[in-house]
Amino acid sequence: MADFIKIYENNPSPNQIDKVVKVLRGGGLVIYPTDTVYGLGCDITKSRALEKIARIKGIKLHKANWSFICADLSNLSDYVKQIDTATFKILKRALPGPYTFILPGNNNLPKDFKKKNTVGIRVPDNTIAQTMVRELGNPIVSTSIHDEDDVLEYTTDPELIFEKWQHLVDIVIDGGYGDNTASTIIDLSTDEPEVVREGKGSLDIL
Repeated sequence: MADFIKIYENNPSPNQIDKVVKVLRGGGLVIYPTDTVYGLGCDITKSRALEKIARIKGIKLHKANWSFICADLSNLSDYVKQIDTATFKILKRALPGPYTFILPGNNNLPKDFKKKNTVGIRVPDNTIAQTMVRELGNPIVSTSIHDEDDVLEYTTDPELIFEKWQHLVDIVIDGGYGDNTASTIIDLSTDEPEVVREGKGSLDIL
């Protein structure tokens, strides 16, 4: 059964963050808050954990379009081909914030993502998510927690998330109520920015 851990966004406890990072390093699955909806994530280098998430989501791993959660833009060059100044300016304006940017992937992508031409990059404006990733030392892969409810697409209450997911994951972080609007997805992998999904983030950044 999962641990249910309370972490305060304005002052994340180093001990609690350490606990989460240990689980991620051990190939565990964690549900955590972002600046939009709650996410389900694991260390991008742990194949078994990635397979587990794919099974939970009912998809094949090689078909998964998950985003990489980064602490800031310094991880970009690890996984993304060199980008032009205009693209970088958009990223600087928007991040951290409620956006997922699709960018051209490079040859350093972890082996489970080698066949991908593009990668979704996300830097949430949430101290818990940023601290977790910074302490881990590399991005986590992330997918949104969906709800079966017809009205609400995403569960916002961490206690309800824990009730539903406690036997599927290793840790559920209670970081307060989540949002129920997902991130805006913008494809920057071609010449012109293309809005794939309009979500919480404003399009004024383009």
